[in-house]
Amino acid sequence: MDKTIMGSAKLDGSVVGIVSDGSADFASGTLERRGKKWIMQTGLASDLIVQLGNHSFRLHKLPMVSRSGYINRLVIERKGKEESKNSMPINLDNVPGGAKTFELVVRFCYGLKLDLTASNIAPLYCAAHFLEMSDDYHESNLILQTEAFLSFVMFSSWKDLFQVLKSCETISPWAKKLKILNRCSEAIACKACANHKAFDFSTCDAALFGIQGIRSTYSEVEVSLDQWWFEEVSLLRIDHFLEVVDACKRKGMKPDLIGESIAAWTKKWLSRVTLLDNLTAQKLTYQLQRVAIESLIRILPLEENSASCNFLLNLLKVGLLMDSDSDLVKRLERRIAFMLEKCSVPDLLVKNRIDSDTTYDVGVVVRVVQCYVSVVWINHPPKLFAVGRLVDGYLAFVAREERLTVRDFQSLAEALPKDARFCDDNLYRAIDMYIKVRYVTAAL
Repeated sequence: MDKTIMGSAKLDGSVVGIVSDGSADFASGTLERRGKKWIMQTGLASDLIVQLGNHSFRLHKLPMVSRSGYINRLVIERKGKEESKNSMPINLDNVPGGAKTFELVVRFCYGLKLDLTASNIAPLYCAAHFLEMSDDYHESNLILQTEAFLSFVMFSSWKDLFQVLKSCETISPWAKKLKILNRCSEAIACKACANHKAFDFSTCDAALFGIQGIRSTYSEVEVSLDQWWFEEVSLLRIDHFLEVVDACKRKGMKPDLIGESIAAWTKKWLSRVTLLDNLTAQKLTYQLQRVAIESLIRILPLEENSASCNFLLNLLKVGLLMDSDSDLVKRLERRIAFMLEKCSVPDLLVKNRIDSDTTYDVGVVVRVVQCYVSVVWINHPPKLFAVGRLVDGYLAFVAREERLTVRDFQSLAEALPKDARFCDDNLYRAIDMYIKVRYVTAAL
């Protein structure tokens, strides 16, 4: 009687599969763990030792070699050795998922009950391929069983998709090689790009679509409908997130929605990162974070209005702090510069770190205005007066900062050419505000 997978749904919406086999010769045995040793108790002496780092498994050849082509070859190669057949272990240090996953492999080979979950299916699927557990060696072998359950999870449970991706973090090379990341990303993109207008949201629970804690009216759901998938996706690791974005692009998702998802991910990521600590952190960690920023800049949709000016300015600020690739930084500066003519003062408000002298980063705005003058103003017919009013309005706003230096104020005021202002009234108001704040402060 062949092994079969029986799928079931738990109360939390996750999926569990049970592999069962009532006819395996060793199914009556038990797998006992003693510290870092696993011993298969069947009443027969073990004749196979498998070593995974500091972990060892005392097993039997028959159930293992009959299902694993890789282990079968290692056993054959060992026969010519002089050492005792029981004293020389087979080394499987590179098996995906390590000892925890190999224990599941052993249970499968011996016909013991095996619970498949979203958290263990990806490592087990990769281990099955590593150990060459195809149907060429045994009917309904582990590759087939894990493939069936993996496909079932991807199409049946939104929550479990992210559990699968989380479990891939420790087996990234294999997960990428076997296209688990690609398949999960495609599944997420399919759900995120679905035509929700086909549903009647006037009476349904918005929580079903990822809008947490709200039982909404139609209008409330409609506002958040396109973004229902942001929360889970924003918790993904950068490489997994990039896969999802690429999949969404291939599915034809609207550029502005992709831009918003990138902004949501970046906001969540920055909330977990202390930039001040990054500058003094270990070199590897710093490089990884710099790569993350550069990757975000690269995947931004190129379409106009696909990302807000404020988000791009914040991204530029972090890119400069991380000493990102200069060509990418210049590309981002140019993009923001072309947006200035349609911006308002709030779009330019980029907050500094808590320990900084000023609340807002004036330097990053100076860079963009200078880029506007050198690229947009010279090469295109701009709305220069609009940018002049924008800069003067921004100057009046940041002039209230007591610690704003004269140098920073002057740099921004002089970043535009003289003919950028229809009149100087707004600039004088900004200067007047700057002086008054310092006069009042000094008087106190």
